[in-house]
Amino acid sequence: MTQSDQRNIGDLSHLENGELTSCEVDDFEILICRVEGKLYAIEDNCSHADTPLSEGKLSGFQINCPLHGASFDVRDGSHSGPPAYTGVRCFEIAEGESGVSVIIESKDGDSKAEPQTGYFQTR
Repeated sequence: MTQSDQRNIGDLSHLENGELTSCEVDDFEILICRVEGKLYAIEDNCSHADTPLSEGKLSGFQINCPLHGASFDVRDGSHSGPPAYTGVRCFEIAEGESGVSVIIESKDGDSKAEPQTGYFQTR
């Protein structure tokens, strides 16, 4: 069973295309960016090297980790290949009159689901 909680993070109307910001929602560090007029939210932590993606470069729909260049798609959190071997968590986001909300989905009714954590993986 999946349950979701909606968390308001305020007004992000100032965020222009190609810009990003990060915030903390519950126990999650979340990267929010605007691409082609739409907001996207993913975990702000590289799955390869445990580094904030918000310190990286956003190019179109791809965010690159500043440490080793791992690339993630902000639309779904998927990785584009090595050095990352897994993607990052993606969050649904909604804009409304009261600002922007991030929807945190949890399993089995646990509203404090554990965030995914990064790790350093070598071959």
